[in-house]
Amino acid sequence: MNMSSTSIDTIALELMYHKFKATTEEMGIALGRTACSSYVRETHDFATALCTPEGRFFAYPAETGIALGIDQDCSAFIAAVGEIEEGDVLVTNHPYLAPGVGSHLPDINLLKPYFYDGRLVCYGWSFAHCADIGGGVPSSISPAFDTLFQEGLQIPPMKLARRGVVDEGFMALLRANSRIPDIVAGDLRAQLSALAVGERRVRELIAQHGLHTVLAAQRGLVEYGKSRARAVVRRHLPDGVYEFHDYMDDDYNTRIPVRLRCRMEVSDGKIHLDLAGTDPQLAAPFNVPTGGVRHPYLTSKLMHMLFTYDPGLPLNYGIFENVTVNVPAGTVMNPQMPAAVGIRHAGAIRFNDAVLGCLALADAGMAPAASGGTVIPLVVSQTSADGGSRRVAVVQALAGGAGATGRGDGANGRDRSLANINNTPSERSELELKVRVEQYALCRDSGGTGCFRGGVGVAYTLRMLEEGMEIMGRGLERFDFQPWGVAGGGAGNPSQVWLNAGTPEARDIGKFDRLRLKAGDTLTIVTPGGGGYGHPHDRDPQRVFEDVRLGLVSLESAREEYGVALTADGLEVDGEGTAALRARRPERGEEVRLGRVRHAWERVFDDALMTRMAIALLDVPASVRPAVRRELFETAVPGVSTHGARLLCAPDLDAAAARARLEQALDALDRSGRRAG
Repeated sequence: MNMSSTSIDTIALELMYHKFKATTEEMGIALGRTACSSYVRETHDFATALCTPEGRFFAYPAETGIALGIDQDCSAFIAAVGEIEEGDVLVTNHPYLAPGVGSHLPDINLLKPYFYDGRLVCYGWSFAHCADIGGGVPSSISPAFDTLFQEGLQIPPMKLARRGVVDEGFMALLRANSRIPDIVAGDLRAQLSALAVGERRVRELIAQHGLHTVLAAQRGLVEYGKSRARAVVRRHLPDGVYEFHDYMDDDYNTRIPVRLRCRMEVSDGKIHLDLAGTDPQLAAPFNVPTGGVRHPYLTSKLMHMLFTYDPGLPLNYGIFENVTVNVPAGTVMNPQMPAAVGIRHAGAIRFNDAVLGCLALADAGMAPAASGGTVIPLVVSQTSADGGSRRVAVVQALAGGAGATGRGDGANGRDRSLANINNTPSERSELELKVRVEQYALCRDSGGTGCFRGGVGVAYTLRMLEEGMEIMGRGLERFDFQPWGVAGGGAGNPSQVWLNAGTPEARDIGKFDRLRLKAGDTLTIVTPGGGGYGHPHDRDPQRVFEDVRLGLVSLESAREEYGVALTADGLEVDGEGTAALRARRPERGEEVRLGRVRHAWERVFDDALMTRMAIALLDVPASVRPAVRRELFETAVPGVSTHGARLLCAPDLDAAAARARLEQALDALDRSGRRAG
């Protein structure tokens, strides 16, 4: 490292790094312990950091809160407020007026400037997920929303406190817009407590080490992170161009899938991500508000890769300074105001699956197969018997299984898609709401088959104990497009949702928005497993036996998929039977690796054709773009907008004719665009 650029020696820099990180950890502990909502207190949907005067995070916790936000950018947030004084606290939740840090309206961001002798040293930052910020439904998030104005109270960048005095008018406004005002106000006070802890610790660091050292360490750690991260890419990621895409099941308003595309260019330790060919923004809340700049929702898989190969990387934005992006305006990954963004995590997860696919193409041994790829904050709203007060809570954040790697099985019931939020204890959910958790179990055979098995998903069953209960599902995905495998590994099983499973009234309901249930009704959600890695006949038979013994793989799957026979009593592997089964080693094509629906879909809607369509649609006025998009798909495959991607699995579909119809329609669209030009 170049000492002259930082004016701080290596030992002092290492010391300051750990002290900065400890400060952010203590801030997170304070927030988590003093929060009111279970989703913040138990699940840890919050984060804390120390921020340079320019608005970038130079210190971030390793153990508390969400790990995702290291690369967030608060510069637009700070600039929008204007003059800053000691004792001020800034607040926003706005995804468009504070690009780079604004995410969706339930995430409230606070910044507090830390001064020393009249000089701004840094900011403390905290965010927490607000359990209800108003809007059209309890918890503020619904897949039915198509505009930000439906999603709750919009807070432009402004001051929550001036010179140490909290604006009680703002607090009254916040409370008036929430269905659970005491809980929301309590969580905001917890965020303020975290900022107070950070301010105290930063002052102590300056008193102990001097202002020059604290400021020099901020700069030095960022430069160090940049240099060390570039070295990781140079060593482990081959230079080249890699392209991959993945899908969300639909755009909510139709059954047409949504495509997220990544072109990754690697050169001498630097990475460029180009999202051209990603679908246009949606009239639904799956849009991801990146502001068109490098953003954590674009780089989370790169973060995983960097820390896999160098766990000692300093936690600051410098590790991403070798990454550039092109995110076309008007796409799902860079929507324009006032597009809805409430379920932005669904789009972000799928784009990062595309990044993961690029990494797997660069080196199949580097990247895991796709994880379950769905994170479902399951919300229950309960109204009192007199119809007055309301209770709203996230009872569980459900995830699928992790993808397998070339070195081992995927984790069961844990998804590495985006964040590291915790489970909510079932006892806490049952204490806060009139519900009973009847099942929270690993789901047999849901993981993709392979030499290394995909992690299995979970089955979660919730019973309603009173009338007047309403359940909302957020981020339900992977019903059609399964988590893909790598190197011949199988795709993970898709999602399922059942009402009153195991009874004569059982009904497979698939995706849902809001369900009003009766006392005694049950809802069961089955999450997808991760993709597998390698051919399943290469899996150690003893490991297959252990999977069967633990209930992760069925006897039928052991025999049919893994080619492993067990003895009649099921207590050990039948060596001769296994050898006979594995002598008939089946070929494993794309339908196995990518899943049946994706394989069928891409017979018509391949990468080149979809890239052409996505780029052409950006030239269509936004007001009519969804209708034009739907018409193009219907021209190719009549009925696809109502029946979805599974329609293309029909054996009598003429894929060549469908492609020809779409190409003609795109030619006509190009001609009309040229005439308009």
